[in-house]
Amino acid sequence: MLKTLVPQKIELKSEKDIASMRESGKVVAEALRVARSLGQPGAKTSDIDAAITAVFTKHKAEPLFKGYPGKTPFPAVTCISLNEQVVHGIPSSRVLRSGDLLKIDTACKMNGWCADAAICLPIGEVSPEVRRLVRVAEEALEIAIRELGRRRWWSEVASAMEKHVRGQGFSVVEQFVGHGIGRVMHEAPQVPNYSNRDVKKHDYRLEPGLTLAIEPMVNMGRKDVLELPDHWTVITRDRLPSAHVEHTVALTAQGVQVLTAD
Repeated sequence: MLKTLVPQKIELKSEKDIASMRESGKVVAEALRVARSLGQPGAKTSDIDAAITAVFTKHKAEPLFKGYPGKTPFPAVTCISLNEQVVHGIPSSRVLRSGDLLKIDTACKMNGWCADAAICLPIGEVSPEVRRLVRVAEEALEIAIRELGRRRWWSEVASAMEKHVRGQGFSVVEQFVGHGIGRVMHEAPQVPNYSNRDVKKHDYRLEPGLTLAIEPMVNMGRKDVLELPDHWTVITRDRLPSAHVEHTVALTAQGVQVLTAD
């Protein structure tokens, strides 16, 4: 989600709402499990998109990415980004090769409730530094999930995520952030993966009923990104690899639930 930090009215969800979101989350998890099995050298990114489409069709789930409004509507059910592509890559006839870093992001709605998640897969033989990049992104997400139930304010969670990433020598994308999620895919609040004065100015309290799509984007090099002429694909400005992972989570009175867990 493009960063536009503004005052935010947050809709807290009931236990029933969260249970409904979990049903959508199970379908997203199944779709990504199928996609993971196809993430091999020789596969086309369009084949992965078709497989995810088939999962949603089977469950009569509404894909949330296809037709998403922008300068041009997004043309696929899945965002598939490779290597220096950070997010919002468009599936095509491009063939996966050993050494690629594949990011698969998708979302659906069932019975009026949404879920959104992303995975990051090294394809074949990749460098140790690329594997470390993926691990650090996954660890940043794990930190967020753990700290969500321990902290009072989102900026405290974001600061812990950023500290871990920067401590490993990588950078956090700031131009794009996570988002609240529920009846629609993009709800308040915005969910930055870093903390600064602006983030703290628009901070929000962590309380039961909060549902978030948390999605750290971690660059091997600098944090700067740019959008390609297709009006969707975001790449690193220095063309170094980027990792992206995501879960939809809910903060409840009993703790944190990962609604898109497999």
